[in-house]
Amino acid sequence: MLYQLSTYLTPFWGPFRLLQSHALLLAGGTFIAAIMTWLMLPKLWNRLPRDRGKVVCKDLGGMASAGKPTGSGFLVSILVLPVVLVFMPLALWDFLAVVAIYAAMLFGYLDDRAAVPWGELKKGLLDAVCAFFIAFCVAKGHSTLVWLPFVKGMWLMPMYIYVPCCAFVLWFTMNATNCSDGVDGLAGTLTTIELVILAVMLYVVIGYKPVAHYFLLPCNPDAARWAILVMTVAGGFGGYLWYNAEPSKILMGDAGSRFLGIIVGTASLITGNPFIVLAFAPVVLVNGGGGLAKLVLLRLAKKFGRDIGEDNVIRRIRFPLHDHCKKNLGWSNAQVLMRFTLLQLIVMPILLILIIKIR
Repeated sequence: MLYQLSTYLTPFWGPFRLLQSHALLLAGGTFIAAIMTWLMLPKLWNRLPRDRGKVVCKDLGGMASAGKPTGSGFLVSILVLPVVLVFMPLALWDFLAVVAIYAAMLFGYLDDRAAVPWGELKKGLLDAVCAFFIAFCVAKGHSTLVWLPFVKGMWLMPMYIYVPCCAFVLWFTMNATNCSDGVDGLAGTLTTIELVILAVMLYVVIGYKPVAHYFLLPCNPDAARWAILVMTVAGGFGGYLWYNAEPSKILMGDAGSRFLGIIVGTASLITGNPFIVLAFAPVVLVNGGGGLAKLVLLRLAKKFGRDIGEDNVIRRIRFPLHDHCKKNLGWSNAQVLMRFTLLQLIVMPILLILIIKIR
């Protein structure tokens, strides 16, 4: 909105032209989203449903969350939305993708509020619909230029291949992030780090032609706009983390973790390389995604009559991995958060260098 308004306001006062600066819009959106979330959350969270705790994780302190307001991710995403609409110059395809992102968040919130949690099939299908629609919007309904790790060059990928592949990336990233939300501040901290670095790459590398050409990457003019959205969301969830620090006063719930996961996935698609999400979210994908992979493996083994015994390493490793670290390694919540964050900060730049530079 501000970007479009600057055209009409500049003739009245020259400095209004700065409203067309993506850097200014990015900084302003981030700051206002953070302050708004920090100020408004304490006034709103009493209206949220209360967490029932996790009986299955009772031995890991799963019942410590019982009674706390949950679903605050819904409030944060709603508070961030007007900031995004004001600061991000939205094209039609961007707007449609944002609508689908918020639909995925809303499904998580409705599941949180449901007296009986939704079944896996229902949630999985709704997630898939949102993921397919977002991938279609990123592709703008036609073939898309992509680049791949360790391979020099760019390829035009047909839409009928691009959309299903990218939809799976979105679906997996969203659900892996959701599964990682089990320790105060863990999912929020890791994804905020991911979003900040993603915004830097979108704005400085993918959205800036000289740098993109230097790294032999396709320049995407939409990337700078998405950097504004990504950083605005990071600012909003930064305000949330103020209250989610251990011992937390509020919980994010499925709404927030799914919202963060699908934004990380969507921003990764904007870079032109769907696989780069592996570099931006390595800890989240291993921590939460490992549980999804283990579940699929166990069910396939059962279907084909292969019994995986309790002494098998697959069964001995508990997922999400933060539960394994707490139960089997004796880590505290604070140790899990600090060590997982350090791993993210160490592994992410190494993987980014390998994927981007070695081509």
